[in-house]
Amino acid sequence: MAVLGEGRAHGACSLLHAAALGYGASIGLNLPIAVRVLDRPKKKESEDESKLLEHVLDTWIDDGRTLPVEDRNDIHWSVASKIPISQGLKSSSALCVAAFRALADSKSISLSEEEVVDLTVKAHTASGISLTGSVDDAWACSTSGWKLVNTQADIKDGILLDHGDLNPNEWVILLVLRGPRKIRPKLEDFQVAAQPFEQALTSLHNNNPWVSLTWNGRGIAAVLRDVEGRKMANEAFVNGARASGITGSGTAIVIVVPSSNLVMKDRLKEWYIKKYPNTEVIECSLVGKSVVEEE
Repeated sequence: MAVLGEGRAHGACSLLHAAALGYGASIGLNLPIAVRVLDRPKKKESEDESKLLEHVLDTWIDDGRTLPVEDRNDIHWSVASKIPISQGLKSSSALCVAAFRALADSKSISLSEEEVVDLTVKAHTASGISLTGSVDDAWACSTSGWKLVNTQADIKDGILLDHGDLNPNEWVILLVLRGPRKIRPKLEDFQVAAQPFEQALTSLHNNNPWVSLTWNGRGIAAVLRDVEGRKMANEAFVNGARASGITGSGTAIVIVVPSSNLVMKDRLKEWYIKKYPNTEVIECSLVGKSVVEEE
């Protein structure tokens, strides 16, 4: 069994859900994923319930690109991921980004970031698992920092704000994992919660991503009618967090803590572990430029 190509990416969390106002923003998290293109199947094939990797191949071919083998049925995949699935941490966007990079590597070609994002959005849209195409998520899973994007515009022209210079050493990110989502909201569900999303958008224009994360989480709680999630996010503030909110379309809660206050971080972890024994709390960091360069 030979490795034909390899690609990497990382997870992310929401600062502004794009389904609410047509503008979206996410920020990269150091939750790595690696995808390999193989010439033979592994003993245990990587799970792909949404058939997303089939849409990756379709998109690659439809874009006029060739595969490293003659028959697409001879393409096999290996996926190693630290991103929790179906919890709003952008696992599907990251999978697409890494898979397209792996295909490019298999052909010894280089893709620009715009090309990676464009291909990812096309595959994501074709799969039907995204309300908006997730262009903001694709940027966040392939680069550092955060971008505010207009989801209706072209990939490159749609970038309204670009902040790729956040220092990952300044913040600790806690993720309270509550299990995979059971339902996905519809576009019309977001009409009931315009105000918090507008506050999130204003915060991004003021370069306050953590305020935006919090407002966005409150909007998502309203959309999903997630009373427990809103309560759990609020409890982080009681214990001194800088920001806290539900990410994506649920269910994970993202908590931001200054790295200079490790006592607070440990107190928060202990609080959620003891009070919510059915959840899992993991710790990660923001993605720095050095991580992106390695990908």
